[in-house]
Amino acid sequence: MNAKALLLGTLVTTIVTWPFPALYAQDLEFRVGPGGVGIYDRNQERRVRERCNPDDALDLARDAGFRRPQIARVTSRSVVVEGFTRAGPDRIVFGNSRGCPEIG
Repeated sequence: MNAKALLLGTLVTTIVTWPFPALYAQDLEFRVGPGGVGIYDRNQERRVRERCNPDDALDLARDAGFRRPQIARVTSRSVVVEGFTRAGPDRIVFGNSRGCPEIG
């Protein structure tokens, strides 16, 4: 009788605790894009969003028509991206705040 009780207790514990790791996995995200392939933690992204992520600035520069964009400079106030447009070499400046607003 003790073996059955132990088996039943183990089974109940497994069933009760099994779904919890799946809940934590929902905060992970697999992304494939111009910045490469990676696994991102959504919670960490929320904490980091106070500043402009250089990868986001590169993506925004590509969206604006830049080819081969590169980060030229990052300061506490701005992120400067240089690259090529149809007119030739060019640069774009983003504010170093949430959402990377274009400032020049």
